[in-house]
Amino acid sequence: MGSQQQPVGIGQRYTVSWVAYVRPAIVFLIMFGIGYVLIDVNGWLGGIFMAFGLGLLIVQVLTIHSVALYTDDQGVWVYSGIFPWSKGTSGVKWRDVEDAVYFPNFLGWLLKSYTVRIGHRFTKSSEIVLPHIARGHDAVMHINDFHRKVLTANSMDGMV
Repeated sequence: MGSQQQPVGIGQRYTVSWVAYVRPAIVFLIMFGIGYVLIDVNGWLGGIFMAFGLGLLIVQVLTIHSVALYTDDQGVWVYSGIFPWSKGTSGVKWRDVEDAVYFPNFLGWLLKSYTVRIGHRFTKSSEIVLPHIARGHDAVMHINDFHRKVLTANSMDGMV
């Protein structure tokens, strides 16, 4: 991970869809319900359980909100993190991008929230895979189009 400042990308910027917030909300409701039941057994234990659930919800929501997929003239990048030790950027340079794809399904189409994968030409472990990207299909079209333009420009430079 590189820079700790959230980037201002030259190209497009894509964020996580509201769909990603559903799971943390359900987990919070379950933990809150368990905490509420535990209050009858032991008031302190129930209160601690409920407070922990609320803290977990806040951290998860802030973490999800921090994720941004963006492009610039150097490549495709993901910014994420809320804590100083976890903030940063990782990505794939244009010369190493294999392709970008999204995984369509009925719910993805209905909610316009897709899992996006940006492949790395040489190492599968360096690819970017992000679930629940809002307008993920648009992100993939933008990335592939930008990549094609970069490759075309580089091949023209090599001919001159």
